Amino acid sequence: MKVFVFLLAFGSLSACEEKPIDFPKQEMMQESDIINQVNKNNRAAVKSALDKGADVNTKDNNGRSLLLIATIGKQTEIAKMLISYKADVNLQDDQLDSPFLYAGASGQTELVRLFLDHGARFEVFNRYNGTALIPACERGHVETVKVLAEAKGFPINHVNRLGWTALMEAVILGNGTQKYQEIVHILKDNGADLNIPDHSGKTPLQHAESLGFKEIARILK
Repeated sequence: MKVFVFLLAFGSLSACEEKPIDFPKQEMMQESDIINQVNKNNRAAVKSALDKGADVNTKDNNGRSLLLIATIGKQTEIAKMLISYKADVNLQDDQLDSPFLYAGASGQTELVRLFLDHGARFEVFNRYNGTALIPACERGHVETVKVLAEAKGFPINHVNRLGWTALMEAVILGNGTQKYQEIVHILKDNGADLNIPDHSGKTPLQHAESLGFKEIARILK
């Protein structure tokens, strides 16, 4: 009789241990669904998923967070919603892009301001070991450059892996037109070091002169 009771109890325990748990599968389905809804710019569905407990910092197969996906898609309203649910503006994907870095590089000034107000970290760098400011200068995003250059504590003189500062990229990767002249003015007015050379020892002024950018050279002198 005792043996029978023991076997019965042991069998019951084994049955409990072997019972499949469905929660992880449901969670994976929920994560996949919210990623799809962000890609579709479906604000109502994204909010519903978040209210039901979806992780606001869910990442896709490329390591892109929901906020980064929204930033890449220029989905400002979804980005604002995700921020209201405490999305991390510094999470990097497999290529080291983050929402803040990408917003700066793509000239999305409204999002740059939003991310600065919600914990943007200046020591998080892109795959070129650069800041959000450097590609903003390269691509001529004047308003974005102004916001970043004026941000308290921003490393305006940071040198990336190529050996270039934001000022250097504005000169050598710009075309000398008015928007690049404005960017050089902004950087200068906000304390950029005008004499940091590249790996070859050439300064921004020397590059401007060799490229024939007379107005930029005048600003730098």
